[in-house]
Order: sequence, then C-alpha cells, then structure tokens
Amino acid sequence: MDAQHGTTGRGGAVWVLVITSVAGFMAALDNLVVTTALPSIRQSLGGGLEDLEWTVNAYTLTFAVLLMLGAALGDRFGRRRLFMVGLAVFTAASAAAALSPGIGELIAFRAAQGVGAAIMMPLTLTLIGAAVPPERRGAALGVFGAVTGTAVAGGPLIGGALTEHISWQWIFWLNVPTGLVLLALARLRLGESYAPKAPLDIRGTVLVSAGLFGIVYALVDTASHGWTDPVVLTGLTAGTALLVLFVRHGIRAENPMLPMRLFRSRAFLGINAASLLMFLGMFGSIFLLSQFLQTGLGHSPTEAGLRMLPWTGMPILVAPFAGYLSDRFGGRPVVVTGLALQAVGLALFALIIEPGVSYTAQLPALVIGGVGMALYFAPAASLVLSSVRPGEQGIASGANNALREVGGALGVAVLAAVFAAQGGYGSPRLFADGTVPAVWIGAGAVALGALVALLIPGRRSAGRPAPEPVDRRATEPEPVAARAAPLGSGES
Repeated sequence: MDAQHGTTGRGGAVWVLVITSVAGFMAALDNLVVTTALPSIRQSLGGGLEDLEWTVNAYTLTFAVLLMLGAALGDRFGRRRLFMVGLAVFTAASAAAALSPGIGELIAFRAAQGVGAAIMMPLTLTLIGAAVPPERRGAALGVFGAVTGTAVAGGPLIGGALTEHISWQWIFWLNVPTGLVLLALARLRLGESYAPKAPLDIRGTVLVSAGLFGIVYALVDTASHGWTDPVVLTGLTAGTALLVLFVRHGIRAENPMLPMRLFRSRAFLGINAASLLMFLGMFGSIFLLSQFLQTGLGHSPTEAGLRMLPWTGMPILVAPFAGYLSDRFGGRPVVVTGLALQAVGLALFALIIEPGVSYTAQLPALVIGGVGMALYFAPAASLVLSSVRPGEQGIASGANNALREVGGALGVAVLAAVFAAQGGYGSPRLFADGTVPAVWIGAGAVALGALVALLIPGRRSAGRPAPEPVDRRATEPEPVAARAAPLGSGES
C-alpha cells in the first residue's frame, strides 16, 4: 500500500506538471544535445573515437541500467525525496562536466549525470499520477510527452547553437540554474509518498550493469585494439556470461527487476526487440551523421543542428496523425511501417554520403526517416502496456525504456566500430568512407526491427495476454512508481 503525507495542494497539479516536465526536458535533452558538440569537444579536450563514444554512452548506459532501480528507491524511501536526490546529482554532475579539464573527467561526470537521470526520471510520472485527478491525467501526460519530445527534437540544434555561439561547456551549464530552481520548487510544491514494501533487486541491477558495461567496453575498444585483443575478448565473454546470469536471475528470483516470464508474450517480445533494434540503428547513425555534417561537409554546429531538424523534429508534426492511424488500424501496422520508413531513410543516406553532398540530396532521407520515427513512437507505448496484465504495466514500461537506452548505447558502440575499421577523422573523404558502411548497418538493424515487429499480434488476434499461473505477488498492488515508469522518456 502507498503511504502519503505532505500536500501536493500547496502548489497544485499545475506546479507538479511544470516541475516534472522541466526535469524531464533536461534529462531528455542530454541524450542528444551532446551529439553536435562532439567535434568541438574533441578539439578542446582531445581524445579519439572511443572517447567520443563514451561521452555519449556513459550517460545512456547508466541511465538504462539504473532506471528501474531508481523507481524502486523512490517507492521505498520517498518519491519526492529521491526525485530531489536525482535532480541534485544531475545538476551537480552537469556543473562538473562543464568544468572538466580532460576527456576522462567529462566521461566520468556524464556517467554521474546518467545516475541522476535514472533516479529522477521514473519518478516524474509517478508524481504527476499522484497529483493529477484521473480524468485529467491523460492531458497532463500528453503535456509531459510533448515537452520531452521537444527536447529530443531540439537537442542537436540547441547543442549546436550553444557550442558555436558560446562554448560546448554551455550544453551542461544550461542545466545548473534550471536544476537549482527546480530543487527549490520541488521542496516547496511537491508532496511526499511512499510504497515502503517495494522490493529492491540489487543482484539483478549489478548483473545487468556489469554485463552491459563489459560488452559495450569491448565494442568500443575494438577501434584501437581489434577484435582479437584479449581485453576485447574478455569483455565480450564476461559480459555475455553476466547477462546470461541476469536472465537466469529473472527466471528464478522472487521479485526480479525484469521477470523473464513477460517475454512469453509475443506482443511484449516483439515490441521490445523492435525497440532495441530501432534505437541501435537510429542512435548509432545520429552519432556519426551529426559529426559528418561538420567534419565531412564543413557545416558549423548550428547549421548541423538545423539540417537535422527534418529528421529529429518530424515526430512533433506527424505524431497526431500517427496516433489516429494507430487507433484506426491498430498499433502493429503503424509500428512496422514506421520502422520500415526509418530503415529506408537511413539507406538513402548511406547511398548519397560523400564529401560535398548537397542538402537537397539529403532532404528525402531526413524527411522519410523522420516520418518513420514518428510512426514508430506514437503507438509504441500503447503496444507495450497492452502486452501485459494491468498490474505488470509499470515493470513493462520501465523495461522498454531501459532496452531503448541499451539499444542506443550498443548502436553507438557497434556503428563506431564499423566506422573505425573503414575510415577515420583524417579527412572528409576518410570520414565518409567510414560512415557509409556504418549507416548501412544501422539501416539493416532498423529493417530487422520491422520484421521482428511482425511478431506483435494484430488487432483481431490481440486480446488479453495469455493467462499465467496465479501468483500471490501478482495480485498485490503495484507500487505507483512502477506503474508510472516513463515510456519514451528520452525520445517522445
């Protein structure tokens, strides 16, 4: 049972929505804001391709593996308290990142940002759910989604503009005054609530964190050491073994962070596998293409951000239409079509990439990819929630978010490894030579995601998830933080 004290009414639901939406905006923005600043960071702090990868992945990986633990900590120790802890960590880490004297320090503080975001983000929707009456909750969550979606769309542009007109450090300084104001408002305007019996799966968190770190570390290290290096082989082997143990833990443990029985549902398996592949191909491609626009074509950071808007910003325009199509025809055909269009967009990009390619030639790839992204995002959340029983929706949504972020981290590592094997930073020609095969891999991953999404039952065959053995734990109320774990917090 949830326990509450304090009063959300001190500021009302509007204050709660403002505080949580701005916090969500900051966390979502930091997923992509750094991409257009990477060339400037490289010039300022030095480092090679693997360092730039970790500048992105240190955030996404820690965010992914600690997301569900952050929700459980909030349930156990107080949601407002842990929201403020996460916000404070995120804000302090942002200031430290801006002051980083070297690339190693920047990577470490990006990881700390991810820790703060993982604690803060799953509690944003929990706080909204507790403060907003059920009849207004849909509208409130729509506002929250629109704000975080704007952060994703504007990430490359904001990062480019700050980098070019002030300095790359300001992509992190921007969070500091905002975070301090939010901390004061949260202390004054948010009420406290608990679910004191919420389980903490420390063993599962350690297994999945160490396993994913080993695999991503090995993939990143291939750029400088090759696939047969002992460190690379050890990371891949040990990481895989730990993930196998994590799966075993998810089957046998009493309260695992990710119950493996959920994957018995074709719908749950299909949408989550498709989401992982989508982010692997899309995020890895954005990592390289945002740099290609500057290193390969000579655009400024602001120009690079503007040129990516037809891709990253299209979901804002197309999402309402995509939602209508999903309601009319069901989620599966819309998701499959969206993934197919995103794959086509990346393939078109791979076909035209070369030094000096015109923006006119790039535009069809950007628009088609953006429309595909929007068609995927609109019904994805609904498909995840409808694939499990109501009491399991929080775990399902948290797992989907985590798998998306894991896909992004793997995408950067895999595509950068392909880039390093075929090209480099030596010249625009060399950069294009490395980017082309990497983007083809990204297109293939998203196309495979479209095929996997066909596993999702269609509207006629989709009913309730198959019944499973009754478990006393399954009949107990889900902690609010689990029920409200954010779907698409970093993307839509």
